Amino acid sequence: MKYEDAMAMIRKSDLKSVYLITGEERYLADKVEKALLAKLLPEGTQDALQKINGEADLNQLMGLIESAPFFSEKNVILVRGANLFKEKKNEEKGKSSKTEEKFISILNTMPSYSVIVFETLEKADKRRKLYKAIASCGVVVEVEAVKPWNIGSWLQGKLQEMDKELDREAYTYFTEAVGTMQQVSLGFLDKEFDKLALYTTERRITKEDLLQVFSSMPEVSVFAMLDAVSERQVQKALELLHRQLDDAVYLPLTLSLIVRHVRQLWQAKTLETQGYHGRQLAGPMQLNPFIAEKIGRYSRNFSEPVLKKAMLSLAEADYKLKTGQAGAELLEDVIIGLCMGK
Repeated sequence: MKYEDAMAMIRKSDLKSVYLITGEERYLADKVEKALLAKLLPEGTQDALQKINGEADLNQLMGLIESAPFFSEKNVILVRGANLFKEKKNEEKGKSSKTEEKFISILNTMPSYSVIVFETLEKADKRRKLYKAIASCGVVVEVEAVKPWNIGSWLQGKLQEMDKELDREAYTYFTEAVGTMQQVSLGFLDKEFDKLALYTTERRITKEDLLQVFSSMPEVSVFAMLDAVSERQVQKALELLHRQLDDAVYLPLTLSLIVRHVRQLWQAKTLETQGYHGRQLAGPMQLNPFIAEKIGRYSRNFSEPVLKKAMLSLAEADYKLKTGQAGAELLEDVIIGLCMGK
C-alpha cells in the first residue's frame, strides 16, 4: 500500500492490528507513524505505547502482544529497526523457525486490545513468510524515496493539508526547481511550505510567493543560470554565475548541476534520434514529463559535438577545482562555449 492510501485509511479510522512501514523515506514513515499513533492512543494515553528499537526478540513480542493494557483501550507496540524483514542468506532461505511460525500464528489471531507496528528503513524482503503474513492479516505501507518526477502526489497531499493551491506559473516553477535537486528532501520541503502557509493568507499561491520561500536554496539560484545557458543567452548566464559567486554558493555544487544539465541535454538529444519526443522523454530520462519536454526542446539548441566538448571541459574543471589549480574562470569558459555553440 502506498503512503497516500495508508493515510486515507487512518483518517477514516479504518485501523488494523498489524502494520509494517517499510522504505527509505524517513519523513513519510514518520508521518504514517505519527498519524497512526494519534488514532490508536488519544491524548493522555501515550503511556500505553511500548517501544522496541533494534533487534526484536519474537518471544518478547509475543508476550507483549498477549499482555492486556492497563492505561488505555489499546496495547500498542512499536518495533523500529528490526532485522526481521531483511533478505535471508542462501543457507537460510526456505527455513522458518518454530518460534517464527508461532509468532505468525499470533499475528493471524491478534487479541482485540493489541496493535503491533513494525518499521524498517530498509526495503523489506517480500519473500519472507513474516512479510507475507503481515501483508495478509494487516497492512504493509511502502514509503519509497520520492524522486523529482513523482513529487506530484506528495505536493497534492501537502496542498490539501494547507487548504491551498498553486497557480499555473507557481506549479511550473516548483516542478522545475525540484527537478534541479539531486536528492529531494521532503522534510525540508514540508517545512518550507509551512513557512509559505504563514507568509500568505491567500488560498492561491503564486510564483512570487514561492520565490520568497525557495530563493535561499542554492540549487534553485543555479536553476535560472541553467535556463539562460539552455537559451544560449551568454551575457545573462555569466551574470547569474557571478551572482552565484557573490552569494558564496559552493562552487563544486554549481559545477555538478551544470554537469547534470549538460548530460540531460545530451541524453535528450540522443533519445530524440531514437524516436522519443516531448513528454515521451520522461520515462527513459526519469524526469517529470514537463521537465523532460522542456529539456528536449532545449537540446535542439546544441549540436552533439558542442555537448561532448562541454562534458570534457567540465571533467577537466572538476579535477582542477578539486586540486586548486583553477577557479570559476573554467566554468565561464564552458558557459561561453555552450552559448556560442563552440
